[in-house]
Amino acid sequence: MPKAYVYTRHGGPETEALIDLDRPGPGPGEILVAVRAAGVNPVDWKLRQGFRRPGEGEPVFPAVFGSEAAGVVEEVGPGVTGFATGDEVFGSALHGAYAEYALLAADVTAHKPAALSFRDAATLPVAAATAYDGVRQLDLPGGSTLLVTGAGGGVGSAAVQIARAFGLRVVGVASEGKREFVESLGAGHVSSGPDLAARVRAVAPDGIDGVYDLVGDPVLAEVAELLKDRGKLITAGSPQQAVAALGGAPVRRVRTAAVLEAVADLAVRGALKPHIARTFPLDQAGRALRTVEDGHALGKIVIEVTA
Repeated sequence: MPKAYVYTRHGGPETEALIDLDRPGPGPGEILVAVRAAGVNPVDWKLRQGFRRPGEGEPVFPAVFGSEAAGVVEEVGPGVTGFATGDEVFGSALHGAYAEYALLAADVTAHKPAALSFRDAATLPVAAATAYDGVRQLDLPGGSTLLVTGAGGGVGSAAVQIARAFGLRVVGVASEGKREFVESLGAGHVSSGPDLAARVRAVAPDGIDGVYDLVGDPVLAEVAELLKDRGKLITAGSPQQAVAALGGAPVRRVRTAAVLEAVADLAVRGALKPHIARTFPLDQAGRALRTVEDGHALGKIVIEVTA
């Protein structure tokens, strides 16, 4: 039977297991994909701990980890057009991606360019697409200076690169150990920690025009003070109430195939490099998740599934 990496209840790593799971069948608007690679994101372990996305109910256990996948189409559901068996695709998993088979939402699935590997494509649907949506939402004119907190992570490193591709100057906040990585992306590095605002002002004496926050409070509140226009403050790291109290807004996810195509084009052109720190096989999915949960990964972690 096909394998999948799941959590059996809310809690810590002790709830995780690699199990046999029936191959799912695609419903209307769905695509069944033989997974070749799945991206690992912080939201994966947060969901295991009990976090719920807005509008989502309690998961059905065992719940498969993972929100982004790349693979080969096995079957298309009723009403799906534009995809056929054998197509190489990437997109958003409906019920988990750390598995040999996954269901993808057809409207948030795109054809994988031949020049893009499965593992690179698997980093795009969540991290890179979130980064793209946020940079587009800020809508800063070319030459503006954008501050990105959490610039050494999966979303942060993508946001730095996408902002640079849009002609922005970028200051990236990350730990001192990630300085070289952040600077390699084309950003000025500022170490995280106390008195952050003072260090940002030293690096960007002409001021900050926008903030893309991926860390949350108390960093969010401190960097908000750097902005003249709080309408240019967005976060994917704090609850909506927290950023609204500061005059900002959460990142608005667009979640369309067009966004996936746009980030894939940036990747093919070399403007967006996934910077995969490490890959793990499916039977080591727990180790992959620990690497992200521990907060020490530079860039992205990917699970590869053998064909």
